[in-house]
Amino acid sequence: MKNFWPGLAAEARSKLKKPIIALAPMAGITDSAFRQICKDFGADLVYSEMVCVDGLHYKSKKTFELLKFSKKEKPIVIQLFGSKPQLFIEAAKIVEKLGADGIDINFGCPAPKIYKSGGGVKLMRDLDLCYQIIKAICDAVKIPVSVKIRSSINSLDGKKITALDFIKKIKDLPISAIMVHGRSYEKGFGGPVDLEIIKKVKENFSGLVLGNGGITTPEKAREMLDITGVDGIGLAQGVLGKPWLFEQVKEYLKSGKYKEYIFPQIKKVALKHAQLNFKLKSKQGILEMRKHLAWYAHGFQGASALRQKLIRVENFREIKKIFGFIK
Repeated sequence: MKNFWPGLAAEARSKLKKPIIALAPMAGITDSAFRQICKDFGADLVYSEMVCVDGLHYKSKKTFELLKFSKKEKPIVIQLFGSKPQLFIEAAKIVEKLGADGIDINFGCPAPKIYKSGGGVKLMRDLDLCYQIIKAICDAVKIPVSVKIRSSINSLDGKKITALDFIKKIKDLPISAIMVHGRSYEKGFGGPVDLEIIKKVKENFSGLVLGNGGITTPEKAREMLDITGVDGIGLAQGVLGKPWLFEQVKEYLKSGKYKEYIFPQIKKVALKHAQLNFKLKSKQGILEMRKHLAWYAHGFQGASALRQKLIRVENFREIKKIFGFIK
């Protein structure tokens, strides 16, 4: 099996001890600025936003922008989505040439746009095609290949196709890691997470297994690790407006305690995030920050009124003024 971080020096690899606390891929969220903020708070591994293989094939400038990353973000895994094996091969070679540490294939996204295109979790309904895509990429590149899947999806004839069916199908392929979102396609992002199916995947897969879904607190992180026995976790919605969750999880696993962030600290994190996004994307970065700023401004008295101001910001100076850093 391929070393999951082959391009890193031994000293750097030694820092990635289990359990691995990773930033899971999120479309429209895990861009370079957010990945860097999460690394500041201790993320061991970060995933890119979903990158469309069709977009790379047709030389979409917007799609190629999603591939940009800094050395600070390494180790970084670029996640690809699509449905055509040949286009995955082309995209994988581009990603490898850019110096990414790994390629992840999305077999789990339930978003209607992705589903209708034939990608994401819809691919789990065609395990033969899943196999073809994975094999094509593994044969085409030398860097590690991983996958992200869901606990299950119902086929059109009503039969349930589970994560274990997926594992059984691809067991002879050199997959380095699997991230399992513990909810079915039908449940989307709500409801309880099936920890038992994640545990069974861990018991039946020889590579790294990362548990994902519903991890919003350090306590939830420990529950995932203790019950499933996974090698690590992928934090997703739990870090929206709360990137310090990485730090809190590590503190809690080590000492059983963790510190909460108060609003003066939160403002500084939000401002740093906004400044970085502005540096990378100019005004567009500020507009994209609106949702992040709304997530940061949550859970305290007066937060609702503050959010109404933040979701309308047009420039970095406005953000500083609203947060009280300038008059």
